[in-house]
Amino acid sequence: MKLYLSALMCLVAGVTALSQDRITGYDFSTRSEVIARNGMAATSHPLATQTALDILKKGGNAIDAAIAANAVLGVVEPTGAGIGGDLFALIWSADKGKLYGLNASGKSPRSLRLEYFIENNYEYIPPVGPLPVSVPGCVDGWYEMHDMFGRLTMKDILQPAITCAREGFPVTEVIAYYLAAGTQKLKEYPNIREVYMPNGRAPEKGEIFRNPQLAATLEKIVKGGRNEFYRGSIARTIDAFMKKQGGFLSYDDMARHHSEWIEPVSTTYRGFEIWELPPNGQGIAALQILNILEGFDIEAMGFGSAEYIHTFTEAKKLAFEDRAKYYTDPLFTKVPVTQLISKKYAAERRKLIDPSNASKVYDAGIIEAGNTVYLTVADKFGNMVSLIQSNYRGMGSGMCPTGLGFILQDRGEMFSLSPGHANVYAPGKRPFHTIIPAFITRNRKPWISFGVMGGDMQPQGHAQIVVNLIDFKMNLQEAGDAPRIHHTGSSEPTGQLMTDGGILMLESGFRTDVIQALMRMGHTIQWDLGGYGGYQAIMWDDKNKVWFGASESRKDGQAAGY
Repeated sequence: MKLYLSALMCLVAGVTALSQDRITGYDFSTRSEVIARNGMAATSHPLATQTALDILKKGGNAIDAAIAANAVLGVVEPTGAGIGGDLFALIWSADKGKLYGLNASGKSPRSLRLEYFIENNYEYIPPVGPLPVSVPGCVDGWYEMHDMFGRLTMKDILQPAITCAREGFPVTEVIAYYLAAGTQKLKEYPNIREVYMPNGRAPEKGEIFRNPQLAATLEKIVKGGRNEFYRGSIARTIDAFMKKQGGFLSYDDMARHHSEWIEPVSTTYRGFEIWELPPNGQGIAALQILNILEGFDIEAMGFGSAEYIHTFTEAKKLAFEDRAKYYTDPLFTKVPVTQLISKKYAAERRKLIDPSNASKVYDAGIIEAGNTVYLTVADKFGNMVSLIQSNYRGMGSGMCPTGLGFILQDRGEMFSLSPGHANVYAPGKRPFHTIIPAFITRNRKPWISFGVMGGDMQPQGHAQIVVNLIDFKMNLQEAGDAPRIHHTGSSEPTGQLMTDGGILMLESGFRTDVIQALMRMGHTIQWDLGGYGGYQAIMWDDKNKVWFGASESRKDGQAAGY
């Protein structure tokens, strides 16, 4: 009997020891990638992912599917997205063999001037109310993408969102949490209670939430196209509502709006081409971080080491000081993009990093004469879409035009009110933007479409994903599941300054001895539950001719293929 019990204990001990190992070789929780032949979609909500796949199976392409998924996200995830916000996209066209960039962000009201803020003693533009509202660019972005690349009709593309809004959907735990927080903050503004607080409160997990007003608005867009939104009854409703609220966004501002096709910009990182969109967004900050990191042996440092985290954080600080000084609407101020993302400039900035001590403050370099949803879709034709869309600050400004079922964004908050600042407020100007899509090519052929949601976390997240994939050899899912670094406190495009080195927040999963080592270097460490972004990605395996998909385990994300 004793021999039997001894043998049993040994067996249990052996199983226990084996159960602590991970197939991936990493000590953080992860899961396998999704792999499929014909198409792949990865979004922040399963219903949007399934919508994208349905569109692909109907004969639509990745562009059709991305628009459809984005429209559904505006219904099921109003805490991050919607037609009251802006949109950016990187699109790989298989037919053209080229990467296209779309800037579908809106401009500030033409009747609102800097003097208004100065005369009324504003230090910063408020985050809610009528003043931070800029033209919503999402709908025009959809039509630009569709006009250039679409296959199905917009009626077919938008019908899933219309049905979802009218018939309702079960609210997930994550969205219930953000709806409760968002409506609590915005409930005193007109129409918020009517649209988002049925029965006097935000819907809870598992409850069916309907938005018939948004369904009707989307139907109007289907019938009248972009002109219905920017020049028709929807634009007139927005104009009247904003006037009543003491705002400045007008019918004329809406009617003047148009998206822009722009050239993506890139840098190389250890032989891979990393692509972002140029300002008014912050995408080149990721390229600047990577250029600085390329001069270090990151692989030898090891993932999760104090040396790596310190080096990454200092590179981020350097890039973000330039972000604060130089990034703006290039139609108003020339942004020295080529110099900022050059290897020569990175080499000079890299010299400022002390390998043993955290900096308190960096100056911006001397240049010679922005909650969100992200999604990505790939199709059987080889097209890939990297798309990001947002209200900003979750549910936006709180300005919910009567009868339309959505909230207008508050991107205007990102303007500076300091005269002479590159990002200073001006009429008809695009604000500094936080939302950025990303793309990676190898030898100018498509490899990975990806994004990381979440304000100033986005370029930090982009750089970390690239490092995880290339330096630390993680697979597509591991690269997103790995614990993240989030540094805050750098100088901001609004003119606020960093003076104390900022705060370094580390997601659970980093060792205690590493955190202690970072504190000895002078980093201020703060525990934080959230703020680490939300990740989706699709990768093309050219050898096996299959798609790999990965999604965000921190949210409701789903990657699926067929």
